[in-house]
Amino acid sequence: MKKKVVGAMIIGAGSGLCCAQSNVAVYGIMDMGVVSESGGAGGRVLKLTSGIANGSRLGFKGSEDLGGGMTALFTMDAGILADTGASAQGGLLFGRQAFVGLGGAAGTLRLGRQYTFIDSSLGALDPFYLGFAGRMSNVFTAGYISRVDNSITYSSPVRGGLSGELAYGFGEVPGDAAARRYTGAAATYASGPLYVRLAHQDANTLSSALVAGRARNTVLGATWDFGVVKAHGAVAVSKSTAGAATTVDSADLMLGATVPFGPHRVLFSYVRRDDRRAANGDASQVGIGYTYALSKRSTLYAAYAHIDNRNGAAYVVGNATDNGTGNQAWNLGLRHTF
Repeated sequence: MKKKVVGAMIIGAGSGLCCAQSNVAVYGIMDMGVVSESGGAGGRVLKLTSGIANGSRLGFKGSEDLGGGMTALFTMDAGILADTGASAQGGLLFGRQAFVGLGGAAGTLRLGRQYTFIDSSLGALDPFYLGFAGRMSNVFTAGYISRVDNSITYSSPVRGGLSGELAYGFGEVPGDAAARRYTGAAATYASGPLYVRLAHQDANTLSSALVAGRARNTVLGATWDFGVVKAHGAVAVSKSTAGAATTVDSADLMLGATVPFGPHRVLFSYVRRDDRRAANGDASQVGIGYTYALSKRSTLYAAYAHIDNRNGAAYVVGNATDNGTGNQAWNLGLRHTF
């Protein structure tokens, strides 16, 4: 539950001052649990982990009514490793998101560090919401870019259930405007029980060895809520290169279900990765999870996933914040939102 704080923002302009009302929400998640991993080269690992179902975080978001249907908005979202107290996302202070924007009748424009459309698509389509051991991204479009710095995104208004999004990320490499550049596009249809999402992103990469590359991902998926069960499905194609070498060339499939009954939720998914390279390193994952809502804000959960790797593939079972170490994992934990 978000805590609403209403305050006055005072802005100096020359010798004068002006005041405007701004609504600010403070929100967060604390998620902790026990993870047991096996199948890795180092053997079984038992650990206490932060952010199994959802990454632990502390965030601030706000908006200001500018009049004439225009709204200024911002989000500052800090990832937290609750097991150690350190910052997540490599130590970044607001590593999850940090942007400012303007919204109105013509749509919303945001500038800053933001999620990619592939990441937001997988989060909407995955029965596990990209968390728990069963998250689809262990195998599905593995290695995709989830966040982009220095990005501008545009979200259109919703018309008849349809909406669209565009994104551009500046690479900021001196003398080469194309290096590390990111572009993305997405379209969504949501009406009643049906949700459909199509997303594409194209990212130029540049390694520390100055080897140019390119990564492209396209995802199409849908969910249908029948009430007694929610069906999930998605397909994806991914291709990336480093120099002249093809590092990823795959087609992926996910089928899943969410079964709600009272405070209980049962989650299930099957994910298949078809490696189209000569190595043919295919993989498939089966995941199952269970959540029990103690209240609107506190949830107990358990999950399990196993990956079948073939022909030298080495995909591992991770969770919302941990990449994992082996091809099998159990989770047991507690998530509290505020």
